[in-house]
Amino acid sequence: MTIIHNLGFPRIGAKRELKFALEAYWKGESSRDELKALGASLRKRHWSAQSGLDLIPVGDFSFYDQVLDMSFTLGNLPERVKAFHGDQLDNYFRVARGRSAKSAEEGHAACCSGVDAGEMTKWFDTNYHYIVPEFNANTEFRLDPSSLLLEQMSEAKMQGIKAKPVIIGPVTYLALGKAKDDSNKIDLLSRLLPVYAELLETLAEQGVEWVQLDEPILVTDLHDVWKDSFERTYNYFKNIKVKLLLATYFGPLLENRRLVASLPVDGVHIDAINGRDDVEPFLNLLAKEKTLSLGVINGRNIWKTDLNATLDWIDPLARQLGSHLWIAPSCSLLHVPVDLDSEEHLDVEVKSWIAFSVQKLEELKILARALRYGRALVKADLDANKTVIDARRNSVRVNNPAVKAIIGKLDGKRGQRNSPYAQRAAKQSACLQLPLYPTTTIGSFPQTADIRQARSRFKAGMLDEAGYKAAMQTEIAHCVHKQEAIGLDVLVHGEAERNDMVEYFGEQLEGYALSQFGWVQSYGSRCVKPPILFGDISRPYPMTVEWIKYAQSLTRKPLKGMLTGPVTILNWSFVRDDQPRSVSCYQLALAIRAEVLDLEEAGVPVIQIDEAALREGLPLRKDQWKEYLGWAVKSFHITTNGVKDETQIHTHMCYSEFNDIITSIAEMDADVITIETARSNMELLDAFDSFNYPNEIGPGVYDIHSPNVPLKEHILHLMMKAGERIPARRLWVNPDCGLKTRQWNEVIPALTNMVAAAKTLRTSGRN
Repeated sequence: MTIIHNLGFPRIGAKRELKFALEAYWKGESSRDELKALGASLRKRHWSAQSGLDLIPVGDFSFYDQVLDMSFTLGNLPERVKAFHGDQLDNYFRVARGRSAKSAEEGHAACCSGVDAGEMTKWFDTNYHYIVPEFNANTEFRLDPSSLLLEQMSEAKMQGIKAKPVIIGPVTYLALGKAKDDSNKIDLLSRLLPVYAELLETLAEQGVEWVQLDEPILVTDLHDVWKDSFERTYNYFKNIKVKLLLATYFGPLLENRRLVASLPVDGVHIDAINGRDDVEPFLNLLAKEKTLSLGVINGRNIWKTDLNATLDWIDPLARQLGSHLWIAPSCSLLHVPVDLDSEEHLDVEVKSWIAFSVQKLEELKILARALRYGRALVKADLDANKTVIDARRNSVRVNNPAVKAIIGKLDGKRGQRNSPYAQRAAKQSACLQLPLYPTTTIGSFPQTADIRQARSRFKAGMLDEAGYKAAMQTEIAHCVHKQEAIGLDVLVHGEAERNDMVEYFGEQLEGYALSQFGWVQSYGSRCVKPPILFGDISRPYPMTVEWIKYAQSLTRKPLKGMLTGPVTILNWSFVRDDQPRSVSCYQLALAIRAEVLDLEEAGVPVIQIDEAALREGLPLRKDQWKEYLGWAVKSFHITTNGVKDETQIHTHMCYSEFNDIITSIAEMDADVITIETARSNMELLDAFDSFNYPNEIGPGVYDIHSPNVPLKEHILHLMMKAGERIPARRLWVNPDCGLKTRQWNEVIPALTNMVAAAKTLRTSGRN
């Protein structure tokens, strides 16, 4: 009979229990034992939520990131943390965020100001961030017998879980890492494979039957050397006494089908949501004794599966393959919320269209019962599913003819600023009167307990609108006055009124619904609650103007209006799947354009339109880049169409490798772009060695995802590296992202050092 399994489950907890436990531990408010106990409790709960599956993933739980877990399992620790002794968990957090718990750092002079955190970047085309493995010519690997994976396997065995260990495959692990010297990381494969083999043999000795090896780089364009590495790797493993399920996801295999089918593994998982056309040709290549696992439930979006249509497709395969057919979600459920049953206030109609992780696994079980025992057994479930699917498809709330008519009239004129950059820059300089190396921030400032409490009381009806407005104005005034005291050149209002840079706009746009507990992990303890884009988008009223006008009234310095761009709102939402993403993006662009023009009319001289997720949405296959970048850049152009030359337009991008799309970024024609470069030590500016970026740029010099406070000397070092590529007259000095997650006692000294560094640059002759 068809086997059902899961590739991974969300680790944060239905109410973000892991987030709060981590932050309490880091602050020294709870012990290491309490944190570990919470982890064990969550794992037990999550395994219980997956009961009824034939195989349950183990090893998908992490205290920060699964790639970092793999680095520590393999003994691949950066040299800068090896000098620290004590619990391995503390070194783990030092790599993740620059330091561990407050109590763990006491008495360690070497880390009183922290160590350099590991570089962080996006996990393929998702909003999840992983810690990049670090390599050099001397890197050695050694299996850590106390690894979290082996600890979890012991727990699962005691609890009677039919476990399928989940680990990052060796080729993907190497491919995602970075060599910190001139060595070639592929040369490390011969040192890496024996340690992986030792891990697999250890799992076999524990009675494990199947191990899931995640190799998602197989859905990307691979050079021959990496294809050869797959053959070398899995031939090395072919005599290990455990069955291997090679898991791919996020896209189709395409030209890699033959390679994957030929590998000596016992089964292969392919993403049948994003690569359905792969299934038939791949099956024709796969040996009959091998297992084919199909990802038939969308693991990255929250819409209910059309169970009847799915059964129509896979039923013939089930009859053909029998127990050699497995079905599962398309990828780990890490990318969707935990349980829809937690939602008490979500729009009732929209809620009926949705499935979170727990509900997706229930869908999987319905499919399995239908395949095993016939559809008659689950007729009521299938009929109910059809009713919901049809209701969503025909809902008048989903389709707005007026909005569709406007989109149909878009033309090329919507993508033009009035004048080229050089003319705009001269006018903006005359208006703003900024010094060389102007300083600013990315937008948000610390979301304090007072801010969160006021927002919660307002939403609960315990604080009226006037009281809430007064509370937010107090916080905005505090933020503006602090920036003036620090000496920043272009100020922001701090975004006190915003819960999240995307959710805030989703709350105010027609076509969106908001969940209460729809949290997903972005990195570490950072969780986001993507709004649900279910219908055609329109802006019924101004969203930010009142707050920005109030902030501008408090200062004579120029103040930035802060908006999230259409591509980022799209990529950080759960997006409707019944029309092209480009159409939804154009609708968002028109809504943000209306806000831009209202801000300009209100006298706001600088407007930032964040496109932090532009690179994230880039397809994994290069032959699809042109189409995506075409509509993504056009969407940004729509937002700035009609803006006066004197209004300076900024944009921001964070934690993405975008050197390979620098031409498209230049085509966006923002007057100023700010980017993350602190963790990468300005590595992201390598693109400017061969590309003459025409506009102004602010390379981030303050890593806001670490509690470490950057020293003035470190900021100067980074800016001098930037100055080797960008003329001083076009450089800004800023953090690499918003300051929402930091504390004021970290932010003030960090920004003070940043302003001091800028002043030194102005007087050092680096003009």
